[in-house]
Amino acid sequence: MGVKLAAVLRWALLPVIGGAVLQGAPKLRLTTAAVGPISIAQGAAGTPQTVEAYNAGDGSLNLNVESSSPWAAPSVNAARPCSNQPGVCLPIVISLPTASLAKGTYTAIITVRDPNAIDAPQTITVTVQIGGGVPDRLDLYVAPNGSAAETRFFTNGPISAVASTQTGGQWLTVTLEGAGSFRFVFPYVVRAAPQPGMGEGVYSGSVTVSNSLLAAENKTIPVTLNVTSRPVIAATPQNLRLRLAQNAPKQLVNVVLFNRGLGVLSIEGVTTSGGDWLAAQRIPGYDMVRVTVTAAGPLGIYTGLITVTSNAANGPLTIPVELEIVPAGPPFAYYQGAVNNATFEPGEAVAPGDLVALYGEQLSASDPQTPPPPAPALPVNIGGVQVLVNDRPAPLFYTSYGQINFQAPYDTPVGEARVRVIRGEVKGNEISMTVAAHVPRILRLGIQNYGIAVNQDGSFPLPAISGLNSRPAKPGEALVIYAIGFGQTSPPVRAGDGAPGAEPLARVSGVTVFFGSTPISTGVPVTPLFVGLTPNFVGLYQVNVVVPEDAPRGDRVPIRIDVNGASSNHVDIAIQ
Repeated sequence: MGVKLAAVLRWALLPVIGGAVLQGAPKLRLTTAAVGPISIAQGAAGTPQTVEAYNAGDGSLNLNVESSSPWAAPSVNAARPCSNQPGVCLPIVISLPTASLAKGTYTAIITVRDPNAIDAPQTITVTVQIGGGVPDRLDLYVAPNGSAAETRFFTNGPISAVASTQTGGQWLTVTLEGAGSFRFVFPYVVRAAPQPGMGEGVYSGSVTVSNSLLAAENKTIPVTLNVTSRPVIAATPQNLRLRLAQNAPKQLVNVVLFNRGLGVLSIEGVTTSGGDWLAAQRIPGYDMVRVTVTAAGPLGIYTGLITVTSNAANGPLTIPVELEIVPAGPPFAYYQGAVNNATFEPGEAVAPGDLVALYGEQLSASDPQTPPPPAPALPVNIGGVQVLVNDRPAPLFYTSYGQINFQAPYDTPVGEARVRVIRGEVKGNEISMTVAAHVPRILRLGIQNYGIAVNQDGSFPLPAISGLNSRPAKPGEALVIYAIGFGQTSPPVRAGDGAPGAEPLARVSGVTVFFGSTPISTGVPVTPLFVGLTPNFVGLYQVNVVVPEDAPRGDRVPIRIDVNGASSNHVDIAIQ
């Protein structure tokens, strides 16, 4: 294959990674999975919120609800006509007794259960802003003549927001994000754009807010713009929220640190506060923090902070962490939690033979596990954990507390499939998964939106990147693109088996590659030299194609693949 592809694909495919129609059971649907953020005056209760539940299957729903926090109190009212669609709905009314909460932002999780329903339980996230969503002050950091800095705040109605500056020229704006139409949450964007020739220093401005129905939001926000040639540190994710069963395996989460400014970012230290349940350390040689969360304490909600010290102008950086410890229970697969292992988009269909990531909680009681080598085929049981697709065991790549990677059996019928996790003798809930004959998805390298592909000399078709064997592709050269979701092959391959390494190879027909394809341009179509399963790999397809002479040039040339009329996602490659 020309490169050490197995290692690259292991990184890409692991975490950083019966009938065709569901019949005879109710299927839970909610009109929304998120409420808020809701602005509430400090010392007051919030207005009750309503989320409607309805049945998309047979039978009837029998719901019960619970909350992670006492300030969000749900109850199920009697059935009534749905507000925004035909049929009957069950109103879930969420009272907000928030009078005792201090100023700040709080989040609760409402769990909606029905032991007999497909796609249950489901959760509703409720967020409140005590004291309002308008911040007290803003400190923004940019490089001289660099890109703008932005931040957002949220209100529950339209406001008047006027930006002004006292020094440095007109570098500050505030706008309502998105077009008009009815909404409950109004996002406002505060943007600080350095002006040409703006030197290093500290500049003053303000945003004056008026006409809010919440009195506490009518105020003037001091805004400070720091123009600096020093590094500016940022993190993704910006905060962590975990829900773990009591005494669950320790969970490891990586936080990526990056520099939005100039110079070289130097991480000096990482510390934590909040209790022994939280630990963090820098991964040597990388601007990354490995966070360890332990759920060994009593049930409840724990809060902590990760503090990163560095040479950044905006340091130290703090990352809030919240842990909810819940009782141990059966495996809990999330609604729309079975997603393809390339784009990870909830609700997208998968294809027979597809590589699928299943997300949830308490899926395994052990540390992460992969199949023990050597193995002629993937097992259907790892450490007592199984995934059933339409009541049939599926081959497994990886198991952990919150994620399982499996292969959808090739004989899974098109339509809706049922997915369930069994942990030991304990059965989890059932969720639905949509299956289509072909759902091509190009794998992504994890660097911006570049796809996993290789030039004929084994390099990646990317701009030259330090530490990576990369160079732009060239017209007339062969390129190998790696993807999933092409469906069954000819000759057919059994799920869990590696693809044949000699003729007859497992091929797919009806495939076209488009170079320069965008949502408004079809691009340059090319018929590949070969399309089929990569020899000795499970569920991995490769497309061998010659880069056309009339392909667009540049560092970010979009490509897509069509398989019998089904279009893939767009990824980028570099062509010179």
